[in-house]
Amino acid sequence: MTVETNSKEEALPEWCAEPCVMGIDEAGRGPVLGPMVYGCAYCRIADKEYLAGQKYDDSKKLTEEKREELFELIKRDEKLGWKVDNLGPRLLSAKMLRREKYNLNAISHDSARGLIQGALDRGVNIQEVFVDTVGDATSYQESLSKRFPGITFVVCPKADSLYPIVSAASIAAKVTRDHALRDWAFEGGLAPGREFGSGYPGDPLTKAWLSEHMENVFGYPSIVRFSWGTTKQILDTSAARVEWEADEEEEVRGNQKLTFGGVPVAQRTSEAPHRHSYFKSRKLQ
Repeated sequence: MTVETNSKEEALPEWCAEPCVMGIDEAGRGPVLGPMVYGCAYCRIADKEYLAGQKYDDSKKLTEEKREELFELIKRDEKLGWKVDNLGPRLLSAKMLRREKYNLNAISHDSARGLIQGALDRGVNIQEVFVDTVGDATSYQESLSKRFPGITFVVCPKADSLYPIVSAASIAAKVTRDHALRDWAFEGGLAPGREFGSGYPGDPLTKAWLSEHMENVFGYPSIVRFSWGTTKQILDTSAARVEWEADEEEEVRGNQKLTFGGVPVAQRTSEAPHRHSYFKSRKLQ
């Protein structure tokens, strides 16, 4: 469901038993391409001053080279722990397109809660948490305080610029997302190219990539978030039309049949001895 990494997961440092502070931030909330990554960083409350001297900052203000450099320092820092929750495009789309409303704010909040709970379960003595807000900061902070009584929460905009522990989390999340895009393994033998820019809907390179690499029937490779308005618009106007049909008996049961080219998909089979990996990976006939 998610991919999680932590350089210090195998052996929890002894300092984690002391009162600790945690910072939480995300990267990739808005793009139409790639994962959204939530990151957390934590250290002893007594090491706040030490952390302030490490020159961590909001990842968006740093060059790619500087982010990479600082992330390596974070991974080697014996006074700092970190973890990321990598929510891939398929997962985001599946959650957002399901019948029960599950929007990006709710997904974000659940990821942050999961990072906090995971640290507590591993034995980290979290006493303070600083979070870069998603949605209304007041209600978000109240929700976290109710879920984790005994922990002091500060939820506010620009927390990644205000608190070094959140800056460290921001860097971990951003570099993890950058690496995911750089190393993306396109499925089914697809090789659409990587000139997709930042992945944000307003980026001309991203728009061009989406227009050029839409498959008329199957849409896009798994790097694309199908739940984004940008994607929906292109698919609605340019992709092959699919119709759902139901006979009277099926309408009563609430069942539908998918047809393509006038033939029910369930009746369309292939006699080809070797199916392409694109179909196999999706369990298609």
